[in-house]
Amino acid sequence: MNLMQHLPDYYVNNQTMETLQGLLSVHINKLAEDFNNTLNQCFVNTATELLSRYEKIYGLTVDVTKNHEFRRERIRAKIRGTGTVTKQMIAQVARSYSNGEVEVIENNEESSFLVRFVGTKGIPANITDLRLTIEEIKPAHLRFEFEYTYNTWKDVGRMTWGEATELTWGEIRER
Repeated sequence: MNLMQHLPDYYVNNQTMETLQGLLSVHINKLAEDFNNTLNQCFVNTATELLSRYEKIYGLTVDVTKNHEFRRERIRAKIRGTGTVTKQMIAQVARSYSNGEVEVIENNEESSFLVRFVGTKGIPANITDLRLTIEEIKPAHLRFEFEYTYNTWKDVGRMTWGEATELTWGEIRER
């Protein structure tokens, strides 16, 4: 912030005032930066240093080796997962981890449910942590499984040979 622009015009080219206002500007800018950082720590979506506090509040294991966005996802999933567990809640938690559409299929006779990833192909990157989160929020008597979506030969048949040779087998399955 340039404080000189807030002073009357007769201070323009006044070296003493420019020096003084320059020093004050540095401190005010630092104060504003610290204030914004403190404010950011108050919200899960922008917190960095206080993520471990949110993890402790929601009973999650603190793992500072994971990146901030992953840790935020986990906290948000836990927040969404508080209260009565419903099919929609589990779908919402799974969506937050997979960044794609999810179906939850109940099988009451076997006391289980299936989480089917339909919006993304392949296994989501943080499936292990999604499994842990679902274990934490679901009723203890229910079992669950994941079902993943991959390309079929019909999907692969739409590619040209040139396109296919530039991809690995894993990329072809999940593209």
